[in-house]
Amino acid sequence: MSNRSHAIVIGASMGGLLAARALADFFEQVTIIERDAFPPMGENRKGVPQGRHTHALLLRGAEILEGLFPGLTADLVAQGVPLISRPERELIWFDGGGYHAPFVANEEGRTGTSGTLGVSRPLLEGYVRQRVLALPNVCAIEQCDALGLLPSERGERVRGVRILRRAKGSAEEVLEAELAVDASGRGSQAPKWLESLGYAPPQEERVTVNLAGITCLYRRRPEHLDGAKAVLVALSPELKRGGVMVAQEGERWNLSLFGFAGDQPPRNKDGFVAFARSLGAPEIYRVIQDAEPLSDFLPYSVKANQRRRYERLTRFPEGLLVLGDALCSFNPIYGQGMSVAAMEALDLQDELRRGTEGLWQRFFRRAARSIDIPWQIVVSGDLRFPEAEGKRTPAIHFINAYMAWLHRAARRDPVVARAFNDVASLLAPPQSLMRPSIAWRVVQRNLFARAPTAA
Repeated sequence: MSNRSHAIVIGASMGGLLAARALADFFEQVTIIERDAFPPMGENRKGVPQGRHTHALLLRGAEILEGLFPGLTADLVAQGVPLISRPERELIWFDGGGYHAPFVANEEGRTGTSGTLGVSRPLLEGYVRQRVLALPNVCAIEQCDALGLLPSERGERVRGVRILRRAKGSAEEVLEAELAVDASGRGSQAPKWLESLGYAPPQEERVTVNLAGITCLYRRRPEHLDGAKAVLVALSPELKRGGVMVAQEGERWNLSLFGFAGDQPPRNKDGFVAFARSLGAPEIYRVIQDAEPLSDFLPYSVKANQRRRYERLTRFPEGLLVLGDALCSFNPIYGQGMSVAAMEALDLQDELRRGTEGLWQRFFRRAARSIDIPWQIVVSGDLRFPEAEGKRTPAIHFINAYMAWLHRAARRDPVVARAFNDVASLLAPPQSLMRPSIAWRVVQRNLFARAPTAA
């Protein structure tokens, strides 16, 4: 497959847009197929109902997006998006029954992004879509469904995608291409399409969590939280309620509260505020008890983490890849989806530099390594709770016991708190939390220091 004239991306989600940006450096033409009509900048797209809820762009994701779209941070800050760059002042993290100690980012010579953005999903997606479609070799077909793949005569490769535009009177068409990338999300039809071509579908791993939540926007006032721009109150086995509140453009807070499915926050103002008051930390309640709601109370649910193991397949057609939530989708309370999609886009670029023959095997193996870190974080975190359904290995039990100690240590030790933040931000692997210098601090703070009192 040496010809690089045309590539197709199925889905204009963040994953699809980032895939198109990666492909644009290697193909003469990139076509994005999207079933929705694109909304105006900053408005939520119909096919992304989760877009209205609280999203996080982790530091690793912010770094990659700035690299792919130079000037992105400055452009969005100019549109009123808050920049979260001083975690010691702007981030409140309550986890494991206490507050993490304030820490200064980029210490000890660390370089990287100037911070991350408190940006809504609709604005970020709209901005990225605008930048991608401004590329001279990228176009999009809106309101168009992907019906299936066009195989070669012997079925050993994919030659394109069968599509149907949603306009009245449209007939099925075929778009030929040298590469098709399925970024259609969690409901990807790629496993079924593979079976129809005589290939085995990938193994699927699931960790069921059954969380339920409610999101509401509130007016943000200057006096709120003494200038802090993000609050995270994590679920714990002792108190199975949590919340994430992030400052966003338009001088507003985007707040999502959540609990296990039998303990969903109420969909009314008084009940929602009362639920916030019941959390382990009071900051969210103190803000919203007299703040102005700017939206309805929007429900959402999280059924499971889902990972499709394409890297384990031994037969797969050339000319096809799967990326983003179609490859792996996470419990969104960890905020990893957009950043992992950005990591996969870099993986795609790196493998395309090595050529296109055997691309599927090289890409899936490389992407699996990128996914392993966030997957380990999410799965081990979720399996702390008896309500979650998944395989609990001795390693999971050990990790969770150690993490309980680490959170207690992070209440007093800014070095431990920063090390944890680097992992949560996908800047460092989970194993870094067990390097001797950090492990000693964890043990020391738990065995020899007086237990702290939550602020």
